[in-house]
Amino acid sequence: MSKEAHTTPGKINLRRPDVMEAVSAQVLSHYRSEIVESIRANGGVLAAGGLTVKLAKEFGFCYGVERAIDLAYAARKYFSDVAPNTPIYLLGEIIHNPEVNDQIRNMGIKIIAPKPTDEEVEQLESGDVVIIPAFGTEVSTRKKIEAKGCVLVDTTCGDVMSVWKRVRQYSKEHVTSIIHGKAKHEETKATTSQARAYGSGHYLVVYNLAETDYVCNFILHGGDKQEFLKKFDGAFSAGFDPDLHLQAVGVANQTTMLRGETEEVQRRFRAVMEKKYGADSIGSHFRFFDTICGATQDRQDALEKMLLDPPSLLIVVGGYNSSNTSHLAEMGEAKLPTYFIKNAAKMQSDKLIVHYNQHKKEEVETHDWLPAGNLTVGITAGASCPNNLIEDTIRRLFELRGICVQELLKK
Repeated sequence: MSKEAHTTPGKINLRRPDVMEAVSAQVLSHYRSEIVESIRANGGVLAAGGLTVKLAKEFGFCYGVERAIDLAYAARKYFSDVAPNTPIYLLGEIIHNPEVNDQIRNMGIKIIAPKPTDEEVEQLESGDVVIIPAFGTEVSTRKKIEAKGCVLVDTTCGDVMSVWKRVRQYSKEHVTSIIHGKAKHEETKATTSQARAYGSGHYLVVYNLAETDYVCNFILHGGDKQEFLKKFDGAFSAGFDPDLHLQAVGVANQTTMLRGETEEVQRRFRAVMEKKYGADSIGSHFRFFDTICGATQDRQDALEKMLLDPPSLLIVVGGYNSSNTSHLAEMGEAKLPTYFIKNAAKMQSDKLIVHYNQHKKEEVETHDWLPAGNLTVGITAGASCPNNLIEDTIRRLFELRGICVQELLKK
């Protein structure tokens, strides 16, 4: 069957029972962990030899991540069956986890830039398959790929699309979208492109409360426009003028930010608009919508609960470029020794661990990190971390105490 027979995305049912049965088995073989499931079934605690491991109640793959992986695997399976020579491409990373992306690459799916150059787009042919990752993609990128006649497999998370709907509404109402997020993150780039979908919308990305306060002060008192634009270079829409486009704002967010911080961003923008325009006029100058991902919040809540009775130390497992994982590490760092690792191999011995320092944006070494004697280690992981990596972490911790987890669970 020719590639041209598959150029209409709506004609392809990747969730056919025969496809999904094969996909489910493959995904389970790659990412499932019977050990993690067993520990979870026993209250999330495993102890032996003076070492107690506690799992957060919620961690690891969320529904949106599972869906994205399933669709990528389904695309590989489907086209292997019906058109084996069809090239399959992925825009960037399916999720922010290096092991998962390596698996995708090993399946013969070609990784191209999240925002392909014109030359890269030109190399695509009608009927080629392009997978849009869970973060989504920019409007301009999607249009270019569609214009080439490619088959799109869209794995964009539903929570992300809810944010897009909100910022498009802001755009229609000539309200500037204030997006709490990381300006260079793929999801935020996709969201900001939605704010420009109708050509008249504007956006500004604020990363933290310090930047929020700077903007709020500018709204209330004015300031040096050039200094403002230099400070937020790369984080606002073309033609954005802080003197003009901060008179009516609507807050949205990258879905993986800390809920409490996003709520505080909303509160501060509302307060400054009330102060400048009066409470009676707030509806004309301020909008907001709760767009924090439910899975992200569940994992933050579970870690917060664990930290009420804190373990001796915390291990956070996941990709270093995963926003929701990095926030879990931030939460831990505020309370106790916390080690952010991408896999169990980073625990080189009980005397040395290699872990990610978010402030330096690089891996660092910590010596004598795992004390002898009675010790409780908490473990959590971001929504993009598979259970097999959690299992590897648990195994390694007990190995460092000379204990085999497999034998321990048989008792």
